Amino acid sequence: MSKLGRKQVEVSELTEHVGFWLRFVSNHVSQAFARKLLASGVTVAEWVMLREMYSESTLTPSALAGKTGLTRGAVSKLVDRLLHKRLLTREERSDDRRFQTIALTDEGRKMVPKLAALADENDAEFFSAITKSEREALLATLKKLVAANGLTRVPTE
Repeated sequence: MSKLGRKQVEVSELTEHVGFWLRFVSNHVSQAFARKLLASGVTVAEWVMLREMYSESTLTPSALAGKTGLTRGAVSKLVDRLLHKRLLTREERSDDRRFQTIALTDEGRKMVPKLAALADENDAEFFSAITKSEREALLATLKKLVAANGLTRVPTE
């Protein structure tokens, strides 16, 4: 009993939760990747947008929002930042200025493989302690949890 005469309730330790360990690893992996991206002048969220654009010749901002699970407002802000950095172009339709398409510039298209190599390097650094089969099992488990919980939003921060 506590000094006040109340019985203390059993409370689980932080480290007993799978979510604690997922967040612990995720934060460190993400922060290391963000530091690697600093030299390129691109944020993690901008990298996600560039990578999603890489396989497409053009996309609408709403289609990009659908691919990433981000709001149209968030995509709009990211598109504006990438336009300012000259990594994207935007074209408005002459008959309807609300309709626009975006595309990677040559500079943006050249940057994606370099940034992907940084992402690969970051993964290799963090997950080299586990075997290939453990990595595959971890990925399968995480993908199963994503599907089971209906998760759709791509992590950008």
